[in-house]
Amino acid sequence: MKRAVSLLCFLALPLAAQEYKIAVVSMLHAHVWLHLGTMLKGDKVKLVGVSETLPDLINRATHEDVIPQTQNVTRPGVPESLIFADWKKMIDQTKPDIVWAFTPTNGHVDVVRYCAPKGIHVIMEKPLAATWKEALEIQALARKYNILVLTNYGSTWQAAQYAARAAIDAGEIGPVWRLHGMQGSGGPGDPKTSSFAAWLADPVQNGGGAMMDFGCYLALWSVWLKGMPESVYATVQHMKPEMFPKVEDNATIVLNYKDGLAILEASWDFPPAQRLGNEIYGTKGSIVGNSIRRPGAPAPGGGRGAQQGEALAVTPLPPEGAEPIAYMMDRIRNKLPLDGPSALDLQVSVQEVLEAAKMSVKTGRAIPLPLQK
Repeated sequence: MKRAVSLLCFLALPLAAQEYKIAVVSMLHAHVWLHLGTMLKGDKVKLVGVSETLPDLINRATHEDVIPQTQNVTRPGVPESLIFADWKKMIDQTKPDIVWAFTPTNGHVDVVRYCAPKGIHVIMEKPLAATWKEALEIQALARKYNILVLTNYGSTWQAAQYAARAAIDAGEIGPVWRLHGMQGSGGPGDPKTSSFAAWLADPVQNGGGAMMDFGCYLALWSVWLKGMPESVYATVQHMKPEMFPKVEDNATIVLNYKDGLAILEASWDFPPAQRLGNEIYGTKGSIVGNSIRRPGAPAPGGGRGAQQGEALAVTPLPPEGAEPIAYMMDRIRNKLPLDGPSALDLQVSVQEVLEAAKMSVKTGRAIPLPLQK
């Protein structure tokens, strides 16, 4: 009887009392500052450790700080007792259920190699890996040890892209034949003074420059909407060789499909207020921003060829699909695979496209897909 009562009491506990544990490996990727507050809040997962050795990053983490991209929302500091110098010892001592890697991109595979045999799920910042070979190894490890590997893209948690996908699937603009995407910024900063920019500007640690940093968003978007292309052609420019001598700061990737193409522009050279965004063209209309445009009467003030626009029906994402930790917890708790833009096989395909793009830059020709393993 006592055992039954104890079991019922356990089942009645709030989720916070049954929480999973999470540990952070490295803080070299600046996206860590966007998510550290959620982990410290502790209502979804319990933060049990953060590994880092750089004094400036440790100092920032252990003090109260304004969360980037918020209206002065602050997070508390990480208790110094949770700071570890050795990430492997941290994992062994704290035994987390999830590890979130904010390492340089080429460090993702090392984290998965260590965590997978221990049954620890892994989150990393986009892209999945620095090379296609590393991506294939991560995929194989995830399958062998039955763990989830989530590649975190900020775009994954934006409801508008799912509304666009739903409109396409419903045939509202006809078969998609052309994709045009522009993603970028004015650059990650000066590699001489920023630890974040230093590894991004390293061809080994990042796998490239702007092509990897922003091209991955565009490749994911294209492959998710239209599938794998028949070939990939890419060109790059070095607009700021004095700042980025080893990697490209501008890249254009063309995905050639049997029935269309995608033109993807990734850059660290966009000036402030530059219009960025993605455009989807079908045989019966287009989706630009959050609106569907179809041939018809000119819009007010429009000239010849203007198109009537109507707002996409954007539905808010459910709580379990609105941010990475909640999504990962839902998948683990319900024993579900990652799906949609987060599906691991899709992430590997994105890596294959990026690998082909790098090969195209070296050879000056279009690279047929699939690549040979």
